[in-house]
Amino acid sequence: MSSTTGGRIVVTGATGNVGTSVVRLLSEDPGIASVLGLARRIPQWSPPKTEWAAVDLSSERADLTGHFAGADAVVHLAWAFQPTHDPATTWRTNVLGSIRVFEAVSAAGVPALVHASSVGAYSPGPKDHAVDESWPTHGWPDAAYCREKAYLERSLDTFERDHPGIRVVRMRPAFLFKRESASEQRRIFGGRFLPGPLARPELLPFLPDVPGLRVQALHTDDAAGAYRLAVRSEDARGPFNLAADPPVDAELLGGMTGGRTVRLPRAAARSAIAAAWGLRLLPASPHLFDAVLRLPIMDCTRARTELGWRPEHTSTEVLEEFLRGFQEGAGAATEPLRGRKVG
Repeated sequence: MSSTTGGRIVVTGATGNVGTSVVRLLSEDPGIASVLGLARRIPQWSPPKTEWAAVDLSSERADLTGHFAGADAVVHLAWAFQPTHDPATTWRTNVLGSIRVFEAVSAAGVPALVHASSVGAYSPGPKDHAVDESWPTHGWPDAAYCREKAYLERSLDTFERDHPGIRVVRMRPAFLFKRESASEQRRIFGGRFLPGPLARPELLPFLPDVPGLRVQALHTDDAAGAYRLAVRSEDARGPFNLAADPPVDAELLGGMTGGRTVRLPRAAARSAIAAAWGLRLLPASPHLFDAVLRLPIMDCTRARTELGWRPEHTSTEVLEEFLRGFQEGAGAATEPLRGRKVG
């Protein structure tokens, strides 16, 4: 794999879970000359070689072309998970905002685009064996997150056809966790008032074992390492699955926490989530729960062989670190990652 040096890299969504790890790794890379982080709010955090600009991708007035001018690559990470009760709002940021990014990459003459897709872009698939990047990416249509990720896969199909000179990389990571993301992810998926101390093993006497609830996880820093490799490569293009071993299910979580697993029918679990979501007690929607039960297990051979990528953390280590951060109300010095201990 050949690599580039001396580049100027622009990162959208630079203050979130993935963005902070990507910006940090790029700023520490001696082969990267400078990093421009784009976010809605400029953070106090300022790593070496990094500048910031306030940009809202949902705004048609955002000067993305101006920010991208002279860049050697754009890493597009910006994404809004909420509000799940208003999918038109997330569509404006996630889909229309991403299309503005793609158009600005072309208008500014940026030679490389590294886009954050997701395992959520995949069509329903198997849980008992892994699939590679050729698995269909039509998402789960009832879940806004999956619908938006899949739509952007089709948008990039057209973009690549119309701009063959631009190197396009699509990263499809599993669920991403790190200690510093704990407070943000609690607010996004569990609600801002969910007490972190509830994650203590002694308060979890049993874990629900829902059929189909078997997914993959990855440390955010390990995902960021793959993004850095894709930026530095002159050859990498196309999709790359990113996940750590082993897959996560109730048995693995039970072994971590010492809790006993109890079989729970899908319908019962979904009904409870739907009721809490309908009462606005839980931000995560039942539609996303439906999608998670259908996500395939991914084969990451291509990332290993073509990018030379290896995760440094197992999924068990990732979850142990995240749960400690959850209990402590861990965060970081950016608005999305601000720490807050509740309860």
